[in-house]
Amino acid sequence: MVKKTGNIVDRGYASQIASLHAALGIAEDYHQVMGLPLQPEPPQLADAGPDMFGRPQQMTPATLAAWQSMRDRAAADGITLLLVSAYRGASYQADVIKRKLDSGRSLADILRVNAAPGYSEHHTGRALDIATRDCSPLETGFDQTEAFAWLVKNADKFGFVLSYPEESASAISYEPWHWCFREP
Repeated sequence: MVKKTGNIVDRGYASQIASLHAALGIAEDYHQVMGLPLQPEPPQLADAGPDMFGRPQQMTPATLAAWQSMRDRAAADGITLLLVSAYRGASYQADVIKRKLDSGRSLADILRVNAAPGYSEHHTGRALDIATRDCSPLETGFDQTEAFAWLVKNADKFGFVLSYPEESASAISYEPWHWCFREP
């Protein structure tokens, strides 16, 4: 099933992002400080089935096709790739940050590991968080797994790149599990 969403970064989207930032206490110059571009939401999302926790996931149709091909090829090579998360809207991203703030974490610490609403690659429907059976999800130890080694060697053949490598120019922490599909 394909779901329609907003497809351009318009004034309404920019206004929504500014409101979410104000509610969370995120500085107006966030994008300049962090070196992250505003990420538009996609015109279409396809149902991608459940993630490793049984939650329904969505991604762009092209990302879904590339993910399925990459996952199947990895399986043929004896590697298990598990989907942790895919598309997240800006409001959902704001809720993630709010929950962390409510638990007592500082905004500065949160923004080192979570992009502010409007700036997450997950908003595009092309970013995937990937795990494997022999490592807890969303842990840097993922880079010590056979799955990560397979991704480093093969993900680009399917159009995926590691968004936040150790030497990343952005202020987001190293995330070996975060891979983004680059549409041609």
